[in-house]
Amino acid sequence: MHMQLLNNDRVVIYDRTDFGLSNLSLPDGKCRVDSSDLVVKNDCTAHSVEYDVLANKFRPLMVQTDVWCSSGSVVPDGSLVQTGGFSDGERKVRTFYPCNGDCDWVETGDGLQASRWYATNHLLPDGRQIIIGGRDQFNYEFYPKTSSPGVYGFPFLSQTNDRGIENNLYPFVFLNTDGNLFIFANNRAVLLDYKISKVVKTYPTIPGGDPRSYPSEGSAVLLPLKNLDAATIEAEVLVCGGAPIGSIAKAQKLNFVKALDTCGRIKINDPNPQWAMETMPYARVMGDMTLLPNGAVLIINGAGTGTGGWENGRNPVLNPVLYWPNGAAGSRFESLNPSTIPRMYHSTAILLRDGRVLVAGSNTHVGYEFSGVLFPTELRLEAFSPPYLDAQQKNLRPAILSSTASKAFNTHSYSMNHRLLVLGNIKVTYVGTSTYDVQVTTPRSGNLAPSGYYILYVVHQSIPSTGIWIKILEQNGFWQLFAWFEGLQETIHFCLQGFALTYGNLRRTKEGTKRATTLDK
Repeated sequence: MHMQLLNNDRVVIYDRTDFGLSNLSLPDGKCRVDSSDLVVKNDCTAHSVEYDVLANKFRPLMVQTDVWCSSGSVVPDGSLVQTGGFSDGERKVRTFYPCNGDCDWVETGDGLQASRWYATNHLLPDGRQIIIGGRDQFNYEFYPKTSSPGVYGFPFLSQTNDRGIENNLYPFVFLNTDGNLFIFANNRAVLLDYKISKVVKTYPTIPGGDPRSYPSEGSAVLLPLKNLDAATIEAEVLVCGGAPIGSIAKAQKLNFVKALDTCGRIKINDPNPQWAMETMPYARVMGDMTLLPNGAVLIINGAGTGTGGWENGRNPVLNPVLYWPNGAAGSRFESLNPSTIPRMYHSTAILLRDGRVLVAGSNTHVGYEFSGVLFPTELRLEAFSPPYLDAQQKNLRPAILSSTASKAFNTHSYSMNHRLLVLGNIKVTYVGTSTYDVQVTTPRSGNLAPSGYYILYVVHQSIPSTGIWIKILEQNGFWQLFAWFEGLQETIHFCLQGFALTYGNLRRTKEGTKRATTLDK
């Protein structure tokens, strides 16, 4: 299950095409004819949908080749560029352009030099994507292509490959504030200067040495970036959950080992970076981590025992957890009320503009299995409402009136390109009853915020406003910002200057945690 929020408040959802027939027919007699499909060679059902969040409606979409365990990123023009997959899809590039209901996937053929199955994509400051790794691929490449060599060797991926198990798929990749890429695979990380194909820093192995990458499947986020005008901006990565060494082999023999209950946190720009370890309230594998507008990290979904992979997980973890990065060490985690729906292998979670988190997926089986199994294939969507959306907080909730964050691609417990920037206040001016004009500092380079669409929030006492879509473009050293208010577009110009800004995708009170009713089936 893959999900991506687009700048028209619609979510593109898609899954592998070789599961068999889905329960949703393609419109207008469309059918996917594929002689290489392993299950259905003439398939008239949909394996992708566009979900309209505001209207609470969905429509079927058609993917031509297999997107199983693929990857992608939203590029500066707002379109989703999706790459790789399985079988006939392993070198394909697909694009979905935001529209008002009359568009579909566009496929451009073998746009990749190497097969990319379980790879990671990250948007770069120049607008390209870097595509890293994948099964049996110890290298990376860029898209769109240039005249440069097609594939660049990356020995770190072979060094982190556990023979017969891997544990280095879907590596966690974050654009650092210096323009290099922090890349975590298995149980350790490096800092890569992709421009010259050189590792410029090697980080220590995470304490304990247990694997955190797929199929041991922990999760990770780049914690909110602050003090954006500082000479050196502190950047911290948080890696949580996973499975102990040997768990995969044991799970395949129906011995489901307790998942990891630890998180590692590291300041990646320190001269001598070291991991600081913390213990979660619950052991968790296959969890999803999502940055919330108030700077908290939501940890949701997953299992308490086993690993990622078909039939390899048990004991669903139903309680979401908040991690407060600025809290005192030892007291940063907060357990919330449980869900009622297990979200195991192939579950996802992404932040919506209104502050809710869309939760979907869970299929631990090779095909669609809706009954007679331990964890049936899950087709329901849920909207998770953090406590800051409680009606009791209404009087504290700010609103953006006029103009004077990033969207995440989520799959396999990892939200690619997800980042949150805290914009420092330059000047606050009182202009009327409960109304203020606020000037803030914008990111000074594409290393902090690559050009593209973001969601801008105002946060008051840890309670965020509903976000607004903005677009940031860097042109000749100037940042140009476009903002949308109730259908109107305004343009603002900053000269290298710019609340919480999120790109991609909870406050205390245990009784305030809740899930909305099911959105769609």
